[in-house]
Amino acid sequence: MNSYQKKNIIYSIVLLSLVAIVWLFRQSSDDSSEEASKQVSFSGQTMGTVYNIKYLDEEERSFKTSVDSLLEVFNQSVNHYLPESEISRFNHLDTLAENIAQGDTPGVDTLYFELPYFYPVLQKSQEVVEVTNGAFDPTVAPLVNAWGFGPEGGELPDSLAVDSLLELVGFEMIQFNENFVTKTQPHVQLNFSAIAKGYGVDVIADFLSSKGIENMMVEIGGEVVCKGVNARGEVWRIGIDDPAQSGNMSAAIAIHNRAIATSGDYRNFYERDGKRYSHTIDPKTGYPVKHSVLSVSVIADNCMTSDAYATAFMVMGLEATKKVLETHPSLDVLIIYDEGGETKTFQTPGVEENLLEL
Repeated sequence: MNSYQKKNIIYSIVLLSLVAIVWLFRQSSDDSSEEASKQVSFSGQTMGTVYNIKYLDEEERSFKTSVDSLLEVFNQSVNHYLPESEISRFNHLDTLAENIAQGDTPGVDTLYFELPYFYPVLQKSQEVVEVTNGAFDPTVAPLVNAWGFGPEGGELPDSLAVDSLLELVGFEMIQFNENFVTKTQPHVQLNFSAIAKGYGVDVIADFLSSKGIENMMVEIGGEVVCKGVNARGEVWRIGIDDPAQSGNMSAAIAIHNRAIATSGDYRNFYERDGKRYSHTIDPKTGYPVKHSVLSVSVIADNCMTSDAYATAFMVMGLEATKKVLETHPSLDVLIIYDEGGETKTFQTPGVEENLLEL
């Protein structure tokens, strides 16, 4: 299977996984003609998936052109599928980095930021790497590529290849400040696929807020920010996919002035010789995760945080996630997992009190 076929399959899976969410968005928009006339909605494509935006505006202004332009610039910074993006250029710097920890002048191996999006992603990544003890780590990029989930595709690596690539994984090999990023090992690479969509949602939500929009729903590939209320004056309702049946909902949650992101092995995987390989790679082992957790939805104050922790918790599993939540009460989580062939859920009180009847 070539990379183009994989991309088409992944794109189809993503579209199916959004059916439930889009249905809820449409339900939220049903209202009287007077209220509906104040709601603006549009959609488009970005980052290999689709986006959906709804907001209330007395002037009924459409910001689609501005949003598309903003997303295009955003992608030129953090989308590793674009060969000329900032992250792609950084990944192809192969000169041994100077160690800037002692204040050395950065060398030719250093990427100077031209756009404002790379640095915030690095900051958040560093935070989540530390909190999750490396369960989330964007330097897992070489392993993601080797397992066939990157821009260049790949074949099943053997244990020797995995061990070799693990030498390139470790966020401590990335050093940065607000002006530039460098690496202390020449072949280290970054992959922001587990955080970029969430940050893109935040960027668009911030843009709409700057235009005076207070009530909005912004969604990219299933990662969502909800502010204010919908056209009925109610809190936005977001559907959670059923991991066992794509297109069906397992739950619905009211989201008010917060963000939600979901990670699951049902969204992006392939089968080879009767075995299933998930796109979620454990940075510690170098292999796709294999445990009872089917999906993780994280609610946080911004979508970049939700996105990163959803991936981390998918790697960590249920019990390790519970330990992190003990010291991070601002995170609300819904975990769907398998126990002896039976689907069960774990949810924090913040999720439980906002669950809605389907």
